[in-house]
Amino acid sequence: MPTDPASRQIWFINAAHFVCHYMLLILATAVLGMVALNASVFGNEYGPILALGTGMFVLYGAGSLPMGWLADKIGRHALMSAFFLGVGGSLLLAGLVSGPWGLATALALAGLFNAIYHPIGTAMLVEAAGDRVGRAMGNNGVFGNLGVASAPVVTALLVAQAGWRWAFIVPGILALALGLLWLRETPYDARQHVKNARPFPEIPRPVVRQAVISLLLMAVSAGFVFNAFTLLIPKLMQERMADSPSLLPLVGALAFTATLFGGLTQFTVGRVIDRTTLKRVFLPLAIALVPALLALSFLQGWAVLPVAAIAAAAIFGQVTVNETMTARYVAPALRAKLYSIRFFVGFLGAAAASPAIGYLHDRFGNLAVAMITLAAFGAVTLACAFLFPDRREELHPELWANPSPKPVAVAAE
Repeated sequence: MPTDPASRQIWFINAAHFVCHYMLLILATAVLGMVALNASVFGNEYGPILALGTGMFVLYGAGSLPMGWLADKIGRHALMSAFFLGVGGSLLLAGLVSGPWGLATALALAGLFNAIYHPIGTAMLVEAAGDRVGRAMGNNGVFGNLGVASAPVVTALLVAQAGWRWAFIVPGILALALGLLWLRETPYDARQHVKNARPFPEIPRPVVRQAVISLLLMAVSAGFVFNAFTLLIPKLMQERMADSPSLLPLVGALAFTATLFGGLTQFTVGRVIDRTTLKRVFLPLAIALVPALLALSFLQGWAVLPVAAIAAAAIFGQVTVNETMTARYVAPALRAKLYSIRFFVGFLGAAAASPAIGYLHDRFGNLAVAMITLAAFGAVTLACAFLFPDRREELHPELWANPSPKPVAVAAE
């Protein structure tokens, strides 16, 4: 582990990002084993069991709204302590419940504590990263993507070998262990230790307004697509490639393979956006996403895997770009609050994903219509990408004093 406080903080924030996204997707794979092995307790329908996670996603989104205010009152270090210990304890509870309502309650509690991460952890990461925000965001995105990618395969293995309860208990113990390590860390605020930092530039209000409006609009559509895709990818692989309870570990491995490409994209995007404007990275990703989602509505067999990988790359690459947008256009004093608002708005869309995917699957008997629905939301994100400003001042903040009247081509440095 790094020795300097800023790097140690980044390490813990990255680990928290892994926990955040991993815990959200345990149910999406565990449900396949619960239907097959515990139908007497949870029923034998995919949709109703997946819908037990609705409260988790609702509180994950709604709970993010007051986090910027709470950080001012009790401190970011205390909130991150609550994140690790609260999520870990809630997952342990989820593994010990006796029925559907108990599971839904435990997951909702986990979602409430999980709401701490994005508005608080992202703000801490941006400030600890200094001038290399894109690189830090890319690395952080890889950790989040590893959580997304490993949740299906690890959950599938735990369900197959030990039962669905251990799929919640094991990550709960690991989150608690990280929380205990975090409690040993001396609270560190990067804002108070930055030397010779450039002051945040005075960006013209119309430009900031354009950036924030497009950012908040795309938050709803991108939040829905991200959450829905990560929830349905195990079921998609099961339906199209491995439709047998005995092949559950294979389903997890296929889902892991597809989403792993998202992590590779985030790693690359994080480095590219330090050298060019955000729109020039965001727009190609948004353009690639819509046809990939439409193709997944009808493809069968092994062709699903590479197309799902393209969709995952576009979805996860967009996340890194979106989180960097706030760092480039919003002053540090307001970032935690805007992250709170943005993730609240975004996870309103994310909260709708679980019941929507369950309903569409049960209504039509497969995921074809669900994928078309995701493509429609992807088109909204594409429109927002066109709306976002393309300004060379992003890379040269001193130019904001005399901003260019229109977008100017930016060459990689």
